Amino acid sequence: MRARNVFIGVALLFGLAPLARADIVLLTNGRFVKAPSYTVTEGEVLISLADGGRIQLPIHHVERIVDDEIIVLDGTTERPATISGVFPQRSWRFDETRRPLFASGYDPIILAAARKFDVDAALVSAVIKAESDYRPRAVSHKGARGLMQLMPATALRFGVTDSFDPEANIHGGTRYLRWLLGKFEGNADLAVAAYNAGEGNVFKYNGVPPFRETVQYIHRIARHLERFEAQPSSSSNQVVAR
Repeated sequence: MRARNVFIGVALLFGLAPLARADIVLLTNGRFVKAPSYTVTEGEVLISLADGGRIQLPIHHVERIVDDEIIVLDGTTERPATISGVFPQRSWRFDETRRPLFASGYDPIILAAARKFDVDAALVSAVIKAESDYRPRAVSHKGARGLMQLMPATALRFGVTDSFDPEANIHGGTRYLRWLLGKFEGNADLAVAAYNAGEGNVFKYNGVPPFRETVQYIHRIARHLERFEAQPSSSSNQVVAR
């Protein structure tokens, strides 16, 4: 399928997607498609639909692939759970006294990127831990790459030409975090949720999207931070990343 026809084909599916649980493929033009199953290769995402049809998308047209499993308040309602207050209310700007949480050879890059883009270095390191466990050549089954697991479209958006270059990847991911913190007025709950699920879903749900994957993700990063929040910020308190 030619690239110029891709979005037309996707648009015809809106409102016709099956109600069964499926991943959501978010596109760079703001649209989405439900994906009961999909395959990611180096250059494309092939989606198999419930009716037997298929959609072939260039991977740089895909912003995110997120789990569509919704967390509900109880077993009798379809109302999504409301998630807020996971991260402490504090400035998430760069602070020389707050260091990366996990001692690694990437600490100088993390500090340089955090300083340049004015983002808390502890937060950057916690995101790296949750995203890739500090593996610079990590590739997820959804196509995200490198230490901060940038999708090709996000890498392109923030000037990263090689997602497996640790310095470029960390600078691109940190720049994206700064953009999200600015977009959501310093609210780390929303910024970190958007890093996982896309800012469009945060706006759609007027808060943290109630996807199980996203809720677990923000709690995992918050736990990394909580372990060190009450301790003096020094390299002696770091955990070795690898």
